[in-house]
Amino acid sequence: MPPVQTIPPGTKVGPASQGSTAPRNQINPREDLYTLHVTTNFVQIPVMVKSSGRRVDGLLPQDFTVLENGKPQKLTYFTSDPFLLSVAIVLDTGMPDVTLQKVNQTYEALVGSFSPYDEFALYTYSSTVSQVTTFTRHPELLTSSLDALKLVRGRNNGPAVLNGPLATGPTVNGVPVGGPPIQPVNTPPKESYVLNDAILQAALDLSRRDSTRRKVILVISDGREFGSQASYKEVIRVLQTHGIQLKAVVLDEGALPVYKQVERMHHLFRQGYDDILPKYSSATGGGSVYKELTRNSIEDAYTSITSDSRNQYTLGYNPKPIAGGSPYRSLEVLVDKKGLKIYAKDGFYFVPSIRPPPVQPQ
Repeated sequence: MPPVQTIPPGTKVGPASQGSTAPRNQINPREDLYTLHVTTNFVQIPVMVKSSGRRVDGLLPQDFTVLENGKPQKLTYFTSDPFLLSVAIVLDTGMPDVTLQKVNQTYEALVGSFSPYDEFALYTYSSTVSQVTTFTRHPELLTSSLDALKLVRGRNNGPAVLNGPLATGPTVNGVPVGGPPIQPVNTPPKESYVLNDAILQAALDLSRRDSTRRKVILVISDGREFGSQASYKEVIRVLQTHGIQLKAVVLDEGALPVYKQVERMHHLFRQGYDDILPKYSSATGGGSVYKELTRNSIEDAYTSITSDSRNQYTLGYNPKPIAGGSPYRSLEVLVDKKGLKIYAKDGFYFVPSIRPPPVQPQ
């Protein structure tokens, strides 16, 4: 195992400055080891390791292997210390009203899941995207904004009226008033649920936050995506370029065991169900989405998401330029122990360093 710069447990939160390969016992404690100077050629990989659903602590640098495009890489950075969080909360207000009202009752637990040093912003979406609050560390501002959203009503999923007195209007002796009967036509509305656009806006705002924080998008939604201007491919590139993890609490039909069958049914009627949230979460290292149906399970999911996001192993290395080819590079993290589940992003986009042109002599 090559020498890896390692932060001792319990020290100041934050990654170490990259580039040093001194063994841990040779590190000068006076050096500034706790600031990560992010450049375009440094890859930082948050890694969650679990066994039977529980986090696995106590792993060492030599327990990990990072493969880039299938080739082992030399680690130059490792820590298991917790990180401060920058979290963009993305709330779907287009869910069925009964589901949205259930989520309304969980806001206190959502705010309480953050530490006093985390920062958070709130976004909502249905057919359009809105940023409700900018990033703040004041929980009372998030609480007041969430309380105001309790007045928002979700959609009504009642079936179309195709028979009975409300279907044809008033009649006289069985003949509709005002003309011959009109055959009802069941045309489902083409509503937009711009999940991709909401994630993209949150990601772009997160990309400008302090690079020493762990950046997370927390989506609370039933998982529909229909009508966004941004595609999954475009959004995932932004997430992977800026090291943003996506985690999700999926509700309503999206949380049912028969989700796949429901998904196909809703695609048939152009309602836009998809498995896009699990794809985002897996590709960014967010792990499995939380499919919840009860208030208590939703609240437990908030606590698990923030705790897991904060307490991950963080690995780092310097990738080498490759002439030609795609800028995308696949990643795989292996742990030299059996029976463990590893969650890490599956790739990144290499952005070469740009050197300023030489100054011409006068």
